Amino acid sequence: MFENELQTRTAICGTAALLATIFFLAHLPHILLIVPVGVLFLGIVADPEETHAVWYGVLNTLGIFDAASLNPAELANYAEKRHYFWFGEVATAAGIAGTFAIPLGIFLAGMTEITLAFISAAVLFLPLFVFLPRVIQRGMKADPEIVIEAFGKNDQVKKVFWTLFAAMAGLVLARVVDPVTAQQVVAMITGSGI
Repeated sequence: MFENELQTRTAICGTAALLATIFFLAHLPHILLIVPVGVLFLGIVADPEETHAVWYGVLNTLGIFDAASLNPAELANYAEKRHYFWFGEVATAAGIAGTFAIPLGIFLAGMTEITLAFISAAVLFLPLFVFLPRVIQRGMKADPEIVIEAFGKNDQVKKVFWTLFAAMAGLVLARVVDPVTAQQVVAMITGSGI
């Protein structure tokens, strides 16, 4: 990790410029430029210690972060920045799961209707989002107890999972059943009466 603040910010902003160039040259949808803009914003605004916390979250998802290597002062400092650590974990887990789910969705979009392709990709994405980082950590023999003790349990994964699950269930419900039945199911779930 860079210890020089200028080097850290330059590296992050350079990464954003590289991502934007790749997205532009690959003729990807312009909405994806939000990713390099977010990275650029992080490079300009974030404190280098916050950036390090994000990076440690990324490394933890990949199973190569050893919290025992940090001295107690560093550990206490980064534990105060737990939201950045969790952001790194969630973003990396989503990226890893998307690596498999997005090509499947693109492949299915050419064969079937876009809604069905999206639902199929989401069905693959959700279990990969939750379980693939755990499989990687287990394969790398990472010690999650030290990380949980320092940063706490990451409830963001649960929130993202259930939000995506509810959205996907809504799409399936809207696609499979008729509108009257869907309204009745939603009314029963929300308790607003029939």
